[in-house]
Amino acid sequence: MPAAELRQLQRRIRSVQSTRKITRAMEMIATSRIVKAQQRVVAARTYTEEITRIIANLTASAEAGDHPLLRPRDEIRRMGVVVLAADRGLAGAYNANVVRRAEADIRSTDRPARLFLVGRKAESHFRHRGYEIHRAYGGMSDSPGPDDAHRLAADVIAAYEQGAVDAVDLVATQFLSLGTQRAAVRRLLPVERFGPQPGCAGGYELEPGEPMAILDRLLPRYVEARLFAALLDASASEYAARQRAMKAATDNADDLVTSLRRSANQVRQAEITTEIMEIVGGAEALRPSDADESEERPWR
Repeated sequence: MPAAELRQLQRRIRSVQSTRKITRAMEMIATSRIVKAQQRVVAARTYTEEITRIIANLTASAEAGDHPLLRPRDEIRRMGVVVLAADRGLAGAYNANVVRRAEADIRSTDRPARLFLVGRKAESHFRHRGYEIHRAYGGMSDSPGPDDAHRLAADVIAAYEQGAVDAVDLVATQFLSLGTQRAAVRRLLPVERFGPQPGCAGGYELEPGEPMAILDRLLPRYVEARLFAALLDASASEYAARQRAMKAATDNADDLVTSLRRSANQVRQAEITTEIMEIVGGAEALRPSDADESEERPWR
């Protein structure tokens, strides 16, 4: 029995060590990709801030209020919800936090919702629960590009302009730091109107009709820029969450191997003790008794 138990423990140790190699490799890959993801977030932020400033000054015009992407609907009959999750798991609570936040937002509006889902994890979650999925996208979460944001923005804007949805919320994870990411909800459409922004105090001198023509070109770009920034934030958050999850898994594997080795040593010691006791018992059994010695002793 001790020998069988020892073999079982040794198999478990080898299995845990193999798993540890995988989690350690995934931790190192995630760590290396976080840096690049952070750099992309910072690089995109400048463009997003600048186009936001331009949009804010253009929308200060009274004429701009009639633009379809700026004008709120009188009644919101159906919500559109863009959910940014991951294609893969093994990222701790990253995907769960996003989909829970999206479900809470859908319940709070108390209206039917059409979903635009980025990431296979979000698609499988909402499809299994019977939600209405308007579009689902795969392959965007690891390394999103401008083309991905353009395709997503075009679908969302088309649904809004055609009346398929009356407002659009964006549910995504904000990358605050390596240790902190937060799932949040922001209104994407209609585009929020800002007041004039610093840096353009004098505004723009435009002919009548020009603000609408410019906004026709810039507002879709603005929505696209916001979605691209959110995709980059989500990608960096996913890598940070995966790095933490894989580090925790690697540490747990180390602790488990230590515990299993301790148990294996105890079993081995018990086995050795049993063997010693059997050897001693066998030697005692072969040793002549005192009565036998007295019979064999010659008489004097």
